[in-house]
Amino acid sequence: MTTTEIPTPQPAPVRPFLRSGTDRMAGGVCGGLAEYTGIDATLWRVGAVLLTLTAGTGVLVYLLLWVAVPSAPLPEGTSPSLLEDWAQRLRAALLGRRGER
Repeated sequence: MTTTEIPTPQPAPVRPFLRSGTDRMAGGVCGGLAEYTGIDATLWRVGAVLLTLTAGTGVLVYLLLWVAVPSAPLPEGTSPSLLEDWAQRLRAALLGRRGER
């Protein structure tokens, strides 16, 4: 009798959750969620607006994700906005990584 080796399945690579560098209306949070989940960014934006209108927490959640989630690289020739620069500095300060960008 011969034994055949059963191939072990390889786990799918874990994609990092990043704010979008290209699909941005404000901070790229909804665009990043769309890229991560495969759900259209418009639906994420509608959900954020509904969360803001019903529970009042949509803006707070968006701002927290803007600061907590790192940004994907911006397209070449694009510089970060003043708010984006502020969010990066705040994230670095909260994580204790001064001087990193």
